[in-house]
Amino acid sequence: MKLLRVGTAGAETPALLDADGVLRDLSGVVPDIDGALLADDASLGRVRAAAAAGELPVLDAAGLRVGPPLARIGKIVCIGLNYHDHARETGAEPPAEPVIFFKAADTVVGPHDTVLVPRGSVKTDWEVELAIVIGRTSRYLESAGEALAHVAGYAVSHDVSEREFQMDRGGTWDKGKNCETFNPLGPWLVTADEVPDPQKLGLRLWVNGDLKQDGTTAEQIFPVGEVVRYVSQFMTLYPGDVINTGTPAGVAFGKPEPKPYLRAGDVVELEIDGLGRQRQEFKDA
Repeated sequence: MKLLRVGTAGAETPALLDADGVLRDLSGVVPDIDGALLADDASLGRVRAAAAAGELPVLDAAGLRVGPPLARIGKIVCIGLNYHDHARETGAEPPAEPVIFFKAADTVVGPHDTVLVPRGSVKTDWEVELAIVIGRTSRYLESAGEALAHVAGYAVSHDVSEREFQMDRGGTWDKGKNCETFNPLGPWLVTADEVPDPQKLGLRLWVNGDLKQDGTTAEQIFPVGEVVRYVSQFMTLYPGDVINTGTPAGVAFGKPEPKPYLRAGDVVELEIDGLGRQRQEFKDA
């Protein structure tokens, strides 16, 4: 299923994109798309049954804002330097273990919402990423296969970053990762049954129409199942938690000088095979 949330910011309602690409209203079946729904097999079953029976009302998509596909996100765990090609372009050694940092849930915006370039920023960068959405409580998982069974689905994530804040201003990466609007998510939460192999997904990103990133999850140093297994050794993952799994080569930080960092007026578009497409205009904060 392709689950999404539509409407004005803070007042989104649940919806479903059916097999024919028609937007359907889910508000009569479930109250929202969140961790509680993803952990409830009976509720998910009702959604599937209503969709299969053609019982869901059609929504007019014209002019309708698409919000983040997941409400009440608990935490966003991010994996840094997780693609072989990205490590090569930045001259970094592939890590022996996954690099973990966090983004606050309040960085999440809709896939087509405006992204704000922070005040004082000179190094705002783009990063297309595969997001994992957790569907079952996960602690001390023993194998990658077991970990995959705890995944509810996947989404497109834009891990916007400010590299000077991240790397040149001391401390951890958090200052460069948690600026307002720095995690567009969606358009859809695609359930795991529609993604038979998360290591065979193409990821692409354009800036002002120019292709900057053209990668594949096959390049991940730590695959999806291993990422979930590994993270569960250090923290409990709950339904509705998100893991951003890193970005392939092609970010501004990896380009020769002068690096083409983002400025107000730039337009970024990104997509992942089967998971949908995003478009954001950048403006000054």
